[in-house]
Amino acid sequence: MTDDANAPWLIVGLGNPGPEYAGNRHNIGFMVVDLLAERIGGKFKRAQKAQAQVVEGRLGPVGPANRRVVLAKPMSYMNLSGGPVTALRDFYKVPTAHVVAVHDELDIDYATLRLKLGGGDNGHNGLKSMTKSMGADYHRVRCGIGRPPGRMQVADFVLKDFSSTERKELDWFVDRSADAVECLVTEGLERAQSAYNS
Repeated sequence: MTDDANAPWLIVGLGNPGPEYAGNRHNIGFMVVDLLAERIGGKFKRAQKAQAQVVEGRLGPVGPANRRVVLAKPMSYMNLSGGPVTALRDFYKVPTAHVVAVHDELDIDYATLRLKLGGGDNGHNGLKSMTKSMGADYHRVRCGIGRPPGRMQVADFVLKDFSSTERKELDWFVDRSADAVECLVTEGLERAQSAYNS
């Protein structure tokens, strides 16, 4: 697979399937790709070759910056995300450098974004699974959720819904995260970092 400028992009929202997880901090990746699907007028459907839901479409302005994208939500639970993502990457012939993982990040303050290419998994089970399956050379859109308060365990914190205070900013944060993904795909990492890294 060559890193072809015309190759499609695979934008993966990381999260857990099922209504009981829908509003969890761990599911912000799902929230972002849901909004991107809405923007391109697509509805998620079951993927043929992977345990995932997908939407195919185009992102960005009309013209040379317009990109073919596959939006995906693995339906395998967070810690097994790598299998479905790798299957989709292979099926759609996406170079690894055109894979974008949108995920929650504990070490960044709430409603703060950071974009990068490659790197470690920082203890994130979804990234750990993806990296084990296909290497680390994919893009990450890291959506800050902050650290758990007091002595709360990390697992309890990420599997809780956003607080009422956080929810006041959540729509704005999801919208900004979707903008950052769009900028990354259509204008490149450096431009997206300078516009959205905070």
